[in-house]
Amino acid sequence: MTNKVFFNFDELFISVGMDVGADFSWMSIALPNQTFVGKPFKILHDSISSLELAVSKIKEAEELYSLESRIFLESTGIYHYPLFCYLRDKGFNCSVINPIITKSSTNINIRKVHNDRFDSKKAALIGLKPDLKVSLMPSELALDLRNLSRVYYDLMDNRSAYINKLQGELRMVFPQYLKIFSKVTTNTSLTLLENYTSPDAFLSAEKREIIDSIRSTARFGVTYANNKYNAIIQAAKDSKTFGHSVSSNFKRIQIYIRFIRQYDEEITSLLENMHELVDSNEGTKFIQQIHLIESYKGAGFLSAVSLMSEIGDFSAFHSPKQLFAYFGLDPAVKQSGKFEGTKINMSKRGSRIARRVLHTMALISISKSRNGSVQNPVLRDYYLKKCESKPKMVSLGAVMHKVCNIVFAILRDEKEFQVITPEEHQKNYLKARCDIAA
Repeated sequence: MTNKVFFNFDELFISVGMDVGADFSWMSIALPNQTFVGKPFKILHDSISSLELAVSKIKEAEELYSLESRIFLESTGIYHYPLFCYLRDKGFNCSVINPIITKSSTNINIRKVHNDRFDSKKAALIGLKPDLKVSLMPSELALDLRNLSRVYYDLMDNRSAYINKLQGELRMVFPQYLKIFSKVTTNTSLTLLENYTSPDAFLSAEKREIIDSIRSTARFGVTYANNKYNAIIQAAKDSKTFGHSVSSNFKRIQIYIRFIRQYDEEITSLLENMHELVDSNEGTKFIQQIHLIESYKGAGFLSAVSLMSEIGDFSAFHSPKQLFAYFGLDPAVKQSGKFEGTKINMSKRGSRIARRVLHTMALISISKSRNGSVQNPVLRDYYLKKCESKPKMVSLGAVMHKVCNIVFAILRDEKEFQVITPEEHQKNYLKARCDIAA
């Protein structure tokens, strides 16, 4: 008797499922008949011998059953990358699967079981499915830019939190100051608050001192500085009537300003790093795709880099609907029997950063500039028409879909963006159909 099993179909393979953790992972090996080879194996990430033993177990199964293996790792954000690269460099066929897929297969047996060993078995069984959709690993360049852009948005969110805290303190101790500058975070405003920590400090300071501080940090002349000085002094006097403070309030203001300054420095540094990466990789297809997205009116450098780095490899998408779903712009449908949900929202299962960028691009597309011109008249007309029957946010969501469609078309056709009316688009489409038929 022998334990060796022979399979006659070339398309069969051994599925290796891995539940990845921060410090260790669990590995299970499944045969095409959905039986497992041995017990789940624990891989210690800080142990080379443990990693090598996992590799030897996979190769041993390949030799024993005369089948190639395919390894499926559940996406964990960052922890699966080292293990994926290690196994890929060892010559294995590795793929990443979305954790939503594995979670949807929780009830593969009647018992209610959830642990890492069982999850690795689930991943192995899911890997045997012929229609399984796997994620593509981004290139090193895409991964670099993705990491930088995500840190950028994290820092911006933290900066916004401290701006809100700063404004909260000022509303308590110096509420009249908030209306003096267009933004409390302008360099002039922050410099003044750093130098003069309270309304009393402004009132006791020399007029020339404050005016010189304003002129040295603002781009305007003496008249502007004098007007701002007068407004600040009046606000400081008004705070005596309405405003309450203790010494700790001003200490908190100083701390918040210091954090905002630090965030500004880091954000500027990140943008410089992004520009350096793009400039040093000019000529690559990925950078060309970034420049194509930049051609869209409403997408700047940061938006183009962030959106393209979230996409990763555009060749994975064959239709706009796939891109919608990847970004989480697809509708979350609720239907069962005769029941159909009427309140349909976005699934929001995709990239949060990509949705944020598309939201910004959509807002810019439908907005008017100071001179009354519109970035994209076609999308603005579409938005206004939608607003006649839909709420504004629903209409803006429809514009985001349009923007996503445009991004897909730009990358598919490898042509820069041009604003054309729906009539022109229809005419071009029919002409192209006629040319193909001829």
